[in-house]
Amino acid sequence: MFRKYFNNKNYFKILSENEFVEISLIGNKVLSKKHEAKIFPDKIFISDLIEAIQHHIIKISKEEFSLMESQVNIRN
Repeated sequence: MFRKYFNNKNYFKILSENEFVEISLIGNKVLSKKHEAKIFPDKIFISDLIEAIQHHIIKISKEEFSLMESQVNIRN
């Protein structure tokens, strides 16, 4: 599953109910980080990403995520 924030600054690849990869656009840098939920609030956050019911979380395609992922290697 793939998601992004409405502002196009954070992209998410959900690996499981306890793990996701986040790509963040900060200034002119594109950063990637893998997150593992170890505490309850983190698990709720992943659940919110999966459900995508909040207005600022948008479902996206694998291709859109992959395009941003390819920018990590180029810009960093």
